[in-house]
Amino acid sequence: MLENNKSVKETYTSRETIEGIVSQAQMKEVMYDQTPSRYALKSIMSGFLLAIVTVFMLAIKIQFSGALEGVVNLIGAIAFSLALVLIVLTNSELLTSNFMYLTVGWYYKALKMNKVVAIFSVCFIFNIIGGIILFALMKFTHIMTPDTIKALTTLVDSKTIESTWYAILVKAIFCNFFINIGIYISLQFKEGLTKAFFIACGVIVFVFMGYEHVVFNAGLYAGMLFYNFDAVAWLDVLKNIVFAFIGNFIGGGVFVGLLYAYLNGHRDSLK
Repeated sequence: MLENNKSVKETYTSRETIEGIVSQAQMKEVMYDQTPSRYALKSIMSGFLLAIVTVFMLAIKIQFSGALEGVVNLIGAIAFSLALVLIVLTNSELLTSNFMYLTVGWYYKALKMNKVVAIFSVCFIFNIIGGIILFALMKFTHIMTPDTIKALTTLVDSKTIESTWYAILVKAIFCNFFINIGIYISLQFKEGLTKAFFIACGVIVFVFMGYEHVVFNAGLYAGMLFYNFDAVAWLDVLKNIVFAFIGNFIGGGVFVGLLYAYLNGHRDSLK
């Protein structure tokens, strides 16, 4: 019988990735505490990028509307994946990826829970502001055509009026699971195109399947503020925001962040 000389530490197969995530979480805390204006700007940029690529995706779907629906949806999903690639590679601050980063940081006692919650809140607020800025700039242009506004309204209705809280919650879990598992895998590579590929994969799945992303959804509602305010059922918007937020945290923070933190060491192992 071959002797087994392996140790428990050798089962921590992505320990280096986890250590990098903890380091990133600590840097986010430093930025939040010491240079809050920079943290706010990075959060605004994420919301801005999500919103501008959302308009790009809607425009593509409209212009390819005569093709097979499945093909059009896939093209739109691939186009939208550009948003997260840009956000991650520019080190902008997005709530849904922070769910993973800061949960890992909390698990290894690098951040306290009250600080985690505070960063989540500030990041989300400024992500929304980024979307508002984008649509405010677009308001007096012809970028948002009547067909684009109609597509936006239809998408918003499907996520608010036509969705139950449970459907939103489960779709949000799946959404951020795929996004953060893609980010987690991308962190194990140094080459830019490889990183972009794995980041994009998670986004393509979530968009094609119609899952719920709380910041993406908030950007849609920001657009409705400027283009079709009266068509929005705001109580249903609140329902969507609340359960998409909770589901995204479970999918990214628990199913990816907490799980892989646990699989790569006990809580005091980085001290």
